[in-house]
Amino acid sequence: MVEDERDGDERPMTPEESLALIATQAEKTRREIGPNPAVLLAVWGLVWLFGFGLIYLSAPPTALMPLWAAGAITVAGFAGAMVYAAIYGIRTSRGVHGPSRLVGAMYGWSWLIAFGGLTVVNTALIRLGLGTELIPLLWSGTSLMLTGLMYLAGGMLWQSRLQYGLGVWIIASGAASVLAGGPYNFLVLSLAGGGGFLVASLVFLVRAR
Repeated sequence: MVEDERDGDERPMTPEESLALIATQAEKTRREIGPNPAVLLAVWGLVWLFGFGLIYLSAPPTALMPLWAAGAITVAGFAGAMVYAAIYGIRTSRGVHGPSRLVGAMYGWSWLIAFGGLTVVNTALIRLGLGTELIPLLWSGTSLMLTGLMYLAGGMLWQSRLQYGLGVWIIASGAASVLAGGPYNFLVLSLAGGGGFLVASLVFLVRAR
């Protein structure tokens, strides 16, 4: 009789409650078995913070080390971050099929296509006689604008407010770096750009718990 009364008190779940439960369980599973985006964001944040910071400290008037050495270290750091990002993308796409896999692949290729076109345009402008003092501002400003737009697109695709907000912050940082002028643009990229990635990493880590 007790068992019958208990079963009678339980009501069937509504469609909305069922969908909410499925979404909760799917998110829990993704966090447990999937790669953590917080780590990827932290890697990029540290590369921006120390890489661009090192270039700023190596430029006049501080000139703590040869600028070419700081540039080489920064390039190596970005190359390592790109390798990690590629590994992260491969791990994320494992077991994913159908439209989601196609969207992820198209989004990944969009980064390569966009930055390939950006490289051609910027290189052409330099060859046409762009002033030497404007070259760092050109590369940093246009690269951050494009990066921010890609994060905006990713935020819309996956309905991630955090990713969308990071895109807005990166675009603002890119605009601020150009307004600051050289060599202070590298300081803006280091503190605002790298700091933005690190804050996003921390927010995602807190939300994942």
